[in-house]
Parts: sequence; structure tokens; C-alpha cells
Amino acid sequence: MALDLVLTGATIHDGSGSPPRRADVGVRADRIVHVGPDAGPARETVDLDGLVLTPGFVDIHTHSDVSLIHDPAGESKALQGVTTEVVGNCGYSAFPVHPDRRAALIDQVARLGDPPAAIDWSDLDGYAAAVDAAGPSVNVAPLVGHSALRIAAMAEPYGPLRDGDLDRMRSLLDAALRAGAYGMSTGLTHTPSALGDADEVAALVAVCARHGALYATHARAAAGRELDAIDEALDAVRRTRGRLQFSHLALNDPAWWGRADAALARFDAARDEGLDVAFDVYPYDASSSAMVQYLPEWVQEGGSAGLRAHAGDPDWRRRALADIRPGFFGGIPWHWDRIVLTAAGPRTDLCGLSLAEVAARLGQPAEEVLLDLCVELGSAAQVVLHYRTEADMTAFLAHPLALVGSDGNALPLDPAATDKPHPRAFGTFPRVLGRYVRDRGVLGLTDAVHKMSTGPARRLGLTDRGEIRPGFVADLTAFDPATVADRATFEAPRQAPVGVALTVVAGQIVVRDGVLGPARPGKVLRRAR
Repeated sequence: MALDLVLTGATIHDGSGSPPRRADVGVRADRIVHVGPDAGPARETVDLDGLVLTPGFVDIHTHSDVSLIHDPAGESKALQGVTTEVVGNCGYSAFPVHPDRRAALIDQVARLGDPPAAIDWSDLDGYAAAVDAAGPSVNVAPLVGHSALRIAAMAEPYGPLRDGDLDRMRSLLDAALRAGAYGMSTGLTHTPSALGDADEVAALVAVCARHGALYATHARAAAGRELDAIDEALDAVRRTRGRLQFSHLALNDPAWWGRADAALARFDAARDEGLDVAFDVYPYDASSSAMVQYLPEWVQEGGSAGLRAHAGDPDWRRRALADIRPGFFGGIPWHWDRIVLTAAGPRTDLCGLSLAEVAARLGQPAEEVLLDLCVELGSAAQVVLHYRTEADMTAFLAHPLALVGSDGNALPLDPAATDKPHPRAFGTFPRVLGRYVRDRGVLGLTDAVHKMSTGPARRLGLTDRGEIRPGFVADLTAFDPATVADRATFEAPRQAPVGVALTVVAGQIVVRDGVLGPARPGKVLRRAR
């Protein structure tokens, strides 16, 4: 029987650790059925001479929870060679849903930078049905978020635990894991997840551990305490024998810049102790988030509606500004020129300006500008923080425990858009291959492929993806190692990379010669149980 697709002539890095080799890859339906010479006839044969063929990239840390419902083309990720988006990170997820607090979850998820989604489902099954109905170009592997659990389980999710709250969270988490979620995430600088203490988090990690599921954490941050954040995460898995994926490892406090070795030593010691730990990193020296994250936790109570409700109270405003002035996360100093507005709703004239520039334009102190924009725009106010160093990031990327995750959404290129999202959404994977493999030699190509495909797949427990071998799903990426590069910049982020020739999802060509096609074979994946 003829094959559906044969990819011929490429140098294959199959993800197994074996030396690269030239071979044909034959695909029937959605599966690889042949790896070797002379695959034989096929309905379509694609010549990849001069290119490298790898497993499709698994972006282990994304915020495409509703991006692929709004715009299922997933252009910014498919053009990079990404075939699976891991969503539900940093405590955010679009499920589970309590009918009385649906609006609160909608507001919470909008912090991820996408327009509000209807969220007319109640659980993972409903969410998966909505994503699948949209017909995404790439796959979606969901985690369940701690903030979502709090909103669904607690009558007052921005408050302390009350009788029955933790049991309801554990029950909701158990149900999501039984339905196929790959694990749970916390966002311990994002409310309401940030309001959960170490005991609450450990109780939920224990549920993940019983299922063999992953615990991904956006760790708690406090000025001067970068290592404490790592220690809290490690302690949670030490107490439960869970599996830790430490999200977007970075040193954001200027007092800690240049001390990557101290952070990495914590992970090395944990591995030596026998803990199941890893971390992910993206190849940029700047982060991005909703601006409200940098307000004091008590100011964020109630989400966007809470901000609007309190804004007219002069005592509330005085207290808020008094707590903002010393710095964020308990005293990380404000460098207003390093904080740049990337989205500001209708205030398009402010996009691309630093808060120092906005403050000068408006003739107000920068802390007042910060508070006023959060009140006015809520989750629509998004920022990039240039609060990291290239040297630290490079050290993290090169470490054996590191995987690559973009922390970015799947977005359209859309040259007419007025916002300026972080370029990580458009360039992470080609940037690793071009800048850090070819140009700087930070990683070897085989190591980079592992960090972007096989490693994340194994970390999640994707049992039939992440390698090029017969029986595995045909999620594949081909690129030119001599030219592959990112082009997205902070000033002009919505640019496609170069050198990514082919993206194949479930045996269907989604990107050919760097152009997104009409195929939409992606779906929500479920953890094997």
C-alpha cells in the first residue's frame, strides 16, 4: 500500500540521542511507518535535501489557552516548527469553571493577553471540545491552573482557605487529571494563586504525584530571595515525591544578576538527592506579563472589577501608592525605563513607550501612571520588563536540566496590529537554533533538538510523540541549519522566522516553505492514564 507522505533527503535528528543520519521518513495517515532508505511510493514526496528533520517542537510553557480558539491558525507557533502547545501554565487555565464565578475566570484568563473568551464550558472535556471545534493547526496539551482551581472551589478565591475549600480544590484537580490533564501549575506571583501558602500548594502537588502528573510552577518572588523561590518549589516535591517543572527560570531582581550558578546549584543538588526536577527557559533577557501582576497582592483583590470598584476611594489609592513606591514583589526596584507597554487597549498611542516615557508625557509620577492604567485598562495593560541578563539566560539554557519553552501565545502575524507583544511568541525556537546553536555554539544541534522536542515530550508523558520512529505520531519539523533565525524584535515583533521549511502535524503539512497552509489537524491531547 502506497504511503501518504514521504520526506526524503534530510539529515535526521530523531530525538533518541542516536547520531544524525540521512534517511527517508514514510507516513501513513497520522503515523510514521518507515524510517530508513527507500520508503517507496507515496501520494506526496517532499525533497528535504540540505535540511534537518526533527521531531516537532513541543513548547512546554505557553499561554495559548484561548489563543487557538480566537485564531486557530496558530501562525506564530506553526511557523517556528512548533507542533504542540502546553497550556494552563502560571496558575492560569480556562477550566474548571464554577457557574457563579465564570466572570471571574474570564477576567483571570484575559490577563494572558488575549481578548476575553466566552468560557461557556465547565471542565476539561468542555474546553477540549471548544478547542477541537475551532480546528487548531497545532496540538494542545493542557495543565490545570491553581488560580482556576481557587476560583472554582472558593466562594472567596482572593481570601484565606475556609472549611472545605482545599478538599474541593483537590477534588477538582483529581477530576481534571482523570480527564487527561498533564498536571497542575501555580503562578505564585499571580493572584489568586499567589495567596496560597506552601502547605496548600503541597497538598495539591500530592494529588499530582498520585497520578504521576507534572507540577509546573511560576515560583513565588520576593526581593532579595531568588533562591528561596527555588527552595519552596523543591520542597513541595520533596514532601510529596512529585515531579517538578520549574517555569521560565530567570533572575529578575537586579541584586541577583550574574548569579546563575547559585540558582543552578540548587537544581543540581536536588537531582543528586533523587528529586525529579527540571526547568524551562526562553532565549531572551526580558519577560512579559499583564501589568497588574506588579501591583501589591491586596490591590489586585477581585480582579479588574475589584480595581474599578476601589479606584474612587482616596484612602485606598493613598495606601496603594504607598505600597507601590518601594518596588514590586516586596521591593525589587522600579526601573521605569526598563518597563515597556506592549498593549494598552484603546490607548494605542502608548504602545512601545516605557513607563518613564508615559509618565513624562502625562506629567505624572510613574507609580500613579502604573496604578491608573491598571484601573483603566485592567488585563489589557501588558508590559515587557527588561529585567534579566543575557549571561544568566545563556547559563540556564546550556544546563542539562533545561528545556525550551516560549512563555508566549500562538498569535497571528497581523501587520496591522497596534500592540507589540514579546518577540518570544514569534521567534523562540528559531532563535535557539540560529543564535545559540549555529552562531554562538552555546548548544550542539542534537542537544537543542532534545531540549525543544524529545525532552518536553518525555517530561509531559507524551508516549507516542517526540521521536522520529515507526509507530509514533508524525509531528515533524524541517529547517535549514545554515539560515534558520528569528526576525521578531521588541520594536517589531510580528515577524515570521526564516529557515523553517516544513511543519507537519499528525501527518499533514501545516507549513511548507515557510508559508502557513490551510491544514488544521491539531487537537487537544490527553495524558495516558
